[in-house]
Amino acid sequence: MKAFAFAHGPDWRACVDTLGRPGGGLGFVYFTDALAAEADQILGALKTQTGVPDWIGSVGTGILATGTEYQEGPALAVMVADVHAFSVFSGRAPLKANASFGVVHADPGAPDLPGLVSDMSAKVGTGYVVGGVSSSRSRTVQIANEVLSGGLSGAVLGEEVAVATRLTQGCTPYPGRFRVTEGEDNIIARLDGRPALEVLLEAVGGERTQLLVGLPVPGSDTGDYTARNIVGVDPKIGLVAIGDQVEPGMEILFCRRDAPAAKKDLEGILGSLKRDVPHPRGALYYSCVARGEHMFGRRGAELDLVKRTLGEVPLVGFFCNGEISRDRLYGYTGVLTVFR
Repeated sequence: MKAFAFAHGPDWRACVDTLGRPGGGLGFVYFTDALAAEADQILGALKTQTGVPDWIGSVGTGILATGTEYQEGPALAVMVADVHAFSVFSGRAPLKANASFGVVHADPGAPDLPGLVSDMSAKVGTGYVVGGVSSSRSRTVQIANEVLSGGLSGAVLGEEVAVATRLTQGCTPYPGRFRVTEGEDNIIARLDGRPALEVLLEAVGGERTQLLVGLPVPGSDTGDYTARNIVGVDPKIGLVAIGDQVEPGMEILFCRRDAPAAKKDLEGILGSLKRDVPHPRGALYYSCVARGEHMFGRRGAELDLVKRTLGEVPLVGFFCNGEISRDRLYGYTGVLTVFR
């Protein structure tokens, strides 16, 4: 099968020219926030010059392409997937078609994003949606056949479109899981009947940096969890505040950001995907803004790992304010999807 048409670089007009004229399929477009003001012009040129009417995508503080990441300056990454069973949707163009899989982009200002993702997951046959929350230091926009902001948008794919997807974590959990016995909103008061801060300090020993709370995914047979920031503590009464809602009875764990573990986990999911799909036609990668050079030590190191295993596969994506996989919103993760 022929690889998808794609292009990337700092000159968006040159990228559009490089794509040629595929004439159809589903286009993916990601651009750095330095180009946010030119989003309408970019989308118009893509539609006119490529003959592809359907495009989805997002702005990002950084964007991703095969073996490369772009930060700080203007850059564009575009790919046209040679697929035809799909439907583009947004708040202005509601979902109509039955579908098997979804690729979505979310506005960070949308209320109840976890709920929106969960609802979207329920509308596709496999229960799987992938994507990310837009990131920008200026205007935040998404693309779904037009430039828009707010809510969730993207495309759903029919079962004829074969994909494989994996989630890679960027954290290492500490031993033990603990049950919330007292807490409300985002405040944990007691764990297993003890002050939450006391349990936290005991669990992590002398560690005081890069600490996070993990919320186990119900029903996961792989120990999956969503990582959330610790946003505050009260040493006097032992409270711990986190970046999500809690309620009595739920389990939590503690974890830390861990570069070696992130590298090992990424290599593991890459090997798994390569075995499942030896010759992918294209790929989408959504990585947390806290990954990239911040976690892997230098700019481009994360994408180098992907390229080392997958090879010169056309790949586009962006650095997200939250990553979407299956029916959940994650943090500190990478979500890689390949087209068979």
